[in-house]
Amino acid sequence: MACKMIYLARRNPALSAAAFPQAWREHAALGAGCANVRERVVGVTQCSRDLAHSAALAGATADYDGVNLLVLKDRQAADDIWSDEATLRIMRPDEPRVFSTYVRNFTLVADEVVLHAGAAGDGVVVAFLRLRPQTDPAALAGVLAATAAARWRADPALGAAQRLVLNRVDGAPPPGYEYALIVEAWYPDPAAAAAAFGSTRLAERLPAALAACIDADASVVMLARVTHRRP
Repeated sequence: MACKMIYLARRNPALSAAAFPQAWREHAALGAGCANVRERVVGVTQCSRDLAHSAALAGATADYDGVNLLVLKDRQAADDIWSDEATLRIMRPDEPRVFSTYVRNFTLVADEVVLHAGAAGDGVVVAFLRLRPQTDPAALAGVLAATAAARWRADPALGAAQRLVLNRVDGAPPPGYEYALIVEAWYPDPAAAAAAFGSTRLAERLPAALAACIDADASVVMLARVTHRRP
């Protein structure tokens, strides 16, 4: 089980949606000057909202611009990175140029559970799932423990994914980002991802017991394409 930091980002409004991925890549390149970041973050996948196919995916957001999936060396890295001297000196001052606010304000920490261990393609549907107000987090844990990977894969859209990942949010999320689960469904490209779901929303594809716990209207689903990977 890997520990991850996951962004749900909005771009700086001064950037166009088309210009955002390049500005984000430039920001990521600053990490090369931060030795502690290189040591703590062992994998980066920047995914920008796909402008060509998002309208074809039912319920896909146009309110956010990107998702970053960072695999960490360990759980402690998720806390240490915010106080790292080089990060504060080199990367943080550049964040407002690229994003609508500082990165810490839209970053979640999560534990990764791989439901289907195929290769990640270039298209991904990422869902940030919020619980219904009356859902007991302890009850959610029981639902997840009782929901085998085969139940996820039984759905045609999720079963068609090359790689399927569930991330369970750990710790207190930033204000406005009170999501409990983050699902990644990977496909060869964004067009294939949109085609897999057709006219149905991702929340309709979840195992029934889990879907009953989710507030679909308060959740966020993004159709994205990979715009930067490391390694």
